[in-house]
Amino acid sequence: MRFTSLIVELIRARPRMIFWIVVLAQAALWLFLPWLVYGSPPGDVATVLAFGREYQVGTHLGPPLAFWLADIAFRLAGGHIFGVYLVAQLCFILTFWALFKLGRTIIGAQQAMIAVLLTAVITAFSFPGAEFGPLIVARPLWALILLHTWQIIGQGQRRAWAALPVEIGLLVLTTSASLPLLAMLAVFVLATPKGRRALASMDTLYAAIVAAVLVLPYVIWLIRIDTLALPSLPAVSELQDRLLGWGGLLAGMLFALSGVALLLIANSRALDRKNEDPPLIFRPPVDPFARLFVYTFAIAPPLVLSFIAALFGRDQVVGGDGVALLLVGLAVVIAAGDLIALRRQHFLRTVWLLIVAAPVVVILGVTFIQPWVGGSEVKTSLPASDIGRFFGENFERRTGRPLAAVAGDPHLATLIGFAAHARPHVMFDAAPQETPWITPQRFAENGGVVVWRAADTAGTPPEDIRKRFPGLVPEVPRSFERLVKGRQSLVRIGWAIVRPAGQGSR
Repeated sequence: MRFTSLIVELIRARPRMIFWIVVLAQAALWLFLPWLVYGSPPGDVATVLAFGREYQVGTHLGPPLAFWLADIAFRLAGGHIFGVYLVAQLCFILTFWALFKLGRTIIGAQQAMIAVLLTAVITAFSFPGAEFGPLIVARPLWALILLHTWQIIGQGQRRAWAALPVEIGLLVLTTSASLPLLAMLAVFVLATPKGRRALASMDTLYAAIVAAVLVLPYVIWLIRIDTLALPSLPAVSELQDRLLGWGGLLAGMLFALSGVALLLIANSRALDRKNEDPPLIFRPPVDPFARLFVYTFAIAPPLVLSFIAALFGRDQVVGGDGVALLLVGLAVVIAAGDLIALRRQHFLRTVWLLIVAAPVVVILGVTFIQPWVGGSEVKTSLPASDIGRFFGENFERRTGRPLAAVAGDPHLATLIGFAAHARPHVMFDAAPQETPWITPQRFAENGGVVVWRAADTAGTPPEDIRKRFPGLVPEVPRSFERLVKGRQSLVRIGWAIVRPAGQGSR
């Protein structure tokens, strides 16, 4: 007798409901987990907020859209980091919605749901869930671009032209990876008869005008700072090392796909000893052009983006794994055939849950166990709110003005930049050209706080900070409790106030 679990029956009968349960559950997990266990934001989120506060058209970190979105979300949440975590999960939901809708038009809703489940395990292994920034914003934009491109060239839906140029413009305003991604898209469209037919209309002119209007301010900024030229190619003597780096990036992406490999092995016929008839997930035959579309954008982005990253000596895939591997799960489902058998259903469900839960276990271990067994600092254990409140209130009490700027240690400065009530400007005093909104002269005029990691109880500033801020008078270092102290010492921060021009010492 064939046994079919409730999950499989729901995938067959209510794939859209299962989609929303799976995606919203994962989004909720990665929304509340960092909010509850992190004392300070992960990754470069604090830097993203520091740059987003300034609303620059462009910076050395790249196009501005993700930084603006971070600041908007932070302000709408009442100055709470929860807003940034929320917009990160909205990007996650939108990415999977576009992927599911694309899969549904090609292989039907039931197998599209399986593609979503496979992509979810890739997400668990490789896509950072809470580190909001350009890599996270690029994912839904690329997913929407693929969806609407397919609707135009594969289904002949002219209404998709209304959204496609806007998404292309926003992608250009989000990440430098937009250029190779859009180049791959253009090559595919021009190389296929259906693609060329889709371009032979006035809609193409409309799309070009809309996209150009969106990106024009950023292009003008690039021209003004003279950065439109490509980075210099590596010397011939460095090519071997760059090729080895490419191999490392490809190996990293293969590791990200290991969850898919585990599920395929668990579902293989070779391990099925009971020889029972498994339940089947059926789809109509896939159109050859749709197969070509999915395979192209499942294979080309990982190869091209990783090669570009290795060629220019970067240690991360251009655009991130989330963009490069977006269609791999859908490609695997298409390659599996019109009938997909789900063997050992309880075991498959358990393996999937373990893969999805693995990053949660790692984060909890790093947060609560590493401080007791390891010597390295867990950056998310720093109490950002306490640090920001202390320095903001002390500056205002000493000078009678809100804290205008903060400099010194870049990590500490960016934490204070979003956590202090006044949201001061952040200045990278070691590289002031990277923070053009505030110069050392303006810092000296308006005053601010300089912070550093104190190496002694006197709070002596490091030599490089003393040179950049002559006459600095250090205060008594301030110690802060970590979220989980463990065997680590208190966070001791040295600091000094640079008073606004015209105010003497008090």
